[in-house]
Amino acid sequence: MITGVHSFSIVLAGHGSRDKDGVREFEELVALMKTSTATPISTGYLEFAKPTITEAVQERIDSGSTSIVVVPALLAAATHAKNDMPSELLLLRESFPQANIKFAAPMDLHASLLDLCRRRIIEAESASQRIVARKDTCLVIVGRGTSDPDANGDVAKLCRMMEEGMGFGASFVCFSGTAAPLVSDGLKSAAKLGKTRIIVLPYLLFDGVLVKRIMAAADDLACDHPDLEVLKAGYLGVDNAIVDVLLERAREGWEGKANMNCSLCKYRVQIVGYERQKGAPQQSAHLLRRATEEAEASTDASSARKRVVHYVPHPIEAESFEIIKSSRDWSMFPEDLQPVIWRLVHTSGDTSAGDDLFASSGAVQIGIMALLRTRRIITDVTMVQSGFKQELLKTLQITTWCGVHDEETHQLAKAQGITRSAAGIRRAWNQFGNDAVLAIGDAPTAVAETVRLITECFWRPQLVVGLPVGFVGTAESKAALKRCLQVPRITNSGTRGGSPWAATVLNALMIQAVNQIADKEVSLSV
Repeated sequence: MITGVHSFSIVLAGHGSRDKDGVREFEELVALMKTSTATPISTGYLEFAKPTITEAVQERIDSGSTSIVVVPALLAAATHAKNDMPSELLLLRESFPQANIKFAAPMDLHASLLDLCRRRIIEAESASQRIVARKDTCLVIVGRGTSDPDANGDVAKLCRMMEEGMGFGASFVCFSGTAAPLVSDGLKSAAKLGKTRIIVLPYLLFDGVLVKRIMAAADDLACDHPDLEVLKAGYLGVDNAIVDVLLERAREGWEGKANMNCSLCKYRVQIVGYERQKGAPQQSAHLLRRATEEAEASTDASSARKRVVHYVPHPIEAESFEIIKSSRDWSMFPEDLQPVIWRLVHTSGDTSAGDDLFASSGAVQIGIMALLRTRRIITDVTMVQSGFKQELLKTLQITTWCGVHDEETHQLAKAQGITRSAAGIRRAWNQFGNDAVLAIGDAPTAVAETVRLITECFWRPQLVVGLPVGFVGTAESKAALKRCLQVPRITNSGTRGGSPWAATVLNALMIQAVNQIADKEVSLSV
């Protein structure tokens, strides 16, 4: 937001439209901008509407401003931004020599615009009564289309970033005019990719002739392919994200700053799908790959395995386990489950902690092998993550993922009317498919969502550990998981549990995995 005493005024330059809806929405955006800044703003159009850009500049000068920045309300740097508006600027400087007039850059690809696209996509998904995995969805982004391949390339780049960032199974780019393929042809081609769902996102600012053309083409596709679900996402529209980008460009234009290509670097700003990598160390993948290749080429092929030794507990921990083992008769429990139960007793201080524990047949060894193969644990809350023994994760090269605090999870939870924990589980299903072990220790809704995705959407995580604690829906959700025969699972009955319990079960499995590797019963590279 530009606040305080303004050193310049803004002329927001729109393209203009023959469609009154497009002009109306542009004016609504300007009204929204004026609530976000004290900087005076006038508007002008390049074509098809009044006032002109020249008339808007004249208005600012008549109001006493001699310092003006012209901000193009354009998504991409194409012909209008590179040729038409700079030519206008030269004429303006000749016509108003008493004023200092500068020109800002168009919006271009911006992290806020990517986030806005994500919101439009989630809104479209949430409007459907069906649940379709994103891997079974093709995202079609429709750009304006220009004679400038650089601008068209930005649309393709946007499409690729949204596909990878949100986990779609395919994506397709087409255009509403000038560039090929045109929207109708592009949608027909996208339908041939064999996906269950197509989401059509118009990458356009406002309503108008082009948006109506895109929506009509989407309706035609749905009519021609009744077995294909076609969802129409909204165009960008009047939104605070647009306002923020335009005000940012205005400030940059006045300060004479050029946009650098690092503006979308995932290490510098939060990019859709890569939010956690902002500020992360930028390490060379080439060096890591080279080290891996050298290790694989080593003549001592078993050296890596030999470096894994048995888990050695702290003396107090070891003494505690001796007390636990002698505290009662454990022979009633399966032998492979006993170390898990002992750790639960150690965590809870309750020797009855394992009495209501349930493990499906072979779940312990299946879980161990799954950890070594997928090397990924999904949790419902960060408290479960924090309970894992870090040295075990490092030894076994296991990564953990929890989406409960991600922006996309918040948006999905709000749009679907579900908890963030449940939304995080749904995102894990979308993002990782079956290659994961689940550890749920807080939210019964996360267990319920897991069971629903397993039964309705054929999700098959390698192991589900469901041990939430509480009194609302907890016992019911765990009972449903216990009945879920499609997947290996570990849970219990009643209200006991919690994040430390879920983490403890995974720690027990990882300890057994380390010991089995040390005993050469399994390989770290399984």
